[in-house]
Amino acid sequence: MKKEKVIVTAGFLVVTVSIVVWLTCGSTAAKAAVTADLAATPPMGWNSWNFFGVDVNERDVKETADALVKNGLRDLGYVYVTIDDCWQGGRDANGHIYPNPKTFPNGMKSLADYVHGKGLKFGIYTCAGEVTCNKKTASYGHERADAQTFAEWGVDFVKDDYCYGSGDLIETIRRYTEMGDALKATGRPIVFSICEWGQRSPWLWGRQAGGNMWRVSNDVPDMWDNPYGSGILGAIDTMVNIDKHAGPGGWNDPDMLVIGLDNKGYVKGGGCSDIEYRTQMSMWSMFSAPLIIGADVRRIRPAALAILSNAEVIAIDQDPLGKQAIRVARTGSTEVFKKPMSGGRIAVAFLNRGEEVSKMSISWQSLELKGETKCAIRDVWAHADLGTFSEKFSAEVQGHECKVIVMVPETESKQPAKGKEG
Repeated sequence: MKKEKVIVTAGFLVVTVSIVVWLTCGSTAAKAAVTADLAATPPMGWNSWNFFGVDVNERDVKETADALVKNGLRDLGYVYVTIDDCWQGGRDANGHIYPNPKTFPNGMKSLADYVHGKGLKFGIYTCAGEVTCNKKTASYGHERADAQTFAEWGVDFVKDDYCYGSGDLIETIRRYTEMGDALKATGRPIVFSICEWGQRSPWLWGRQAGGNMWRVSNDVPDMWDNPYGSGILGAIDTMVNIDKHAGPGGWNDPDMLVIGLDNKGYVKGGGCSDIEYRTQMSMWSMFSAPLIIGADVRRIRPAALAILSNAEVIAIDQDPLGKQAIRVARTGSTEVFKKPMSGGRIAVAFLNRGEEVSKMSISWQSLELKGETKCAIRDVWAHADLGTFSEKFSAEVQGHECKVIVMVPETESKQPAKGKEG
């Protein structure tokens, strides 16, 4: 989440040179790559911002934790419960950050204990700027102290925003490295989410700064698209051609899921159809993106819950190989994406950006398969085995729809792997 936009005019070459300088001059701790043990697969969970915004409070967070358990989302992997901006109360005489006593009367340690008691993990928000996006207390200049406080509270996930920060690339990296090092120094495994909106190409340096995920796009409102390149389609576009920078321990993050918001809550945009919500779920999973719910899961519609609960689609996102999909075909308003998976399987997404129904095909040659290779194919939204195919596969795709199949070459298995039906 952000309230201002910092424009960086440096070209790719300048950015790359600057990063090389930073890596050469930085500390040994900053240079060390993040181990794959933490965030070995893309983090999954819930964040308060999209629905509750500036009005987040202790009661709502507890009710959300309860709902994640009750509706089965926790057991599907949505375990991080993260409080976004506006929880802060200030700093005490010793410089220690504390929560707003009116909205979090029992303190963060008590709330973390409650969340942990539900079999979930606890996340919190801060900012690497002078103040947060809503001008609350930030961590700039207090990284060590705040990281230690977070660890003592039992925090498992830290989202670090960048409102009111420096526009200088090297200074940006330095600030995030300070927090990344501080979190590691606590000795507590804490997922570090870098949120500078992709304006300084964090996929190039986020891992070295200690990040486990880094935002590559502006905030995604609850909408399909707009003339400014925002919405679901805009976020998809930011993920193309940066696949080589994602993998176990560090992930490209196109922002939170708007599935189920239905134009309610703090972040609006007009809302999306369920077809469009399925497309977001499909493409985020193809991209091995973090799956962070923004909707009010206490009162979510059954159809939206079913989209978030599709275990076969989640399995694509959480595949241990950790590969981000690449685009292998593009014709007009249609695109095809390929994601290699463990066990020799291949996930393929057929994305129709247009308004009309389109007959889409992909050849084995485009997927780097031999034409005579036979593949068992499963439709993961229909939860149906479609049979065995060779040379090519075709599908009829509705406007704004994304159909996803999992292919299993005959040499790997005679039957495609199945997940739980959501």
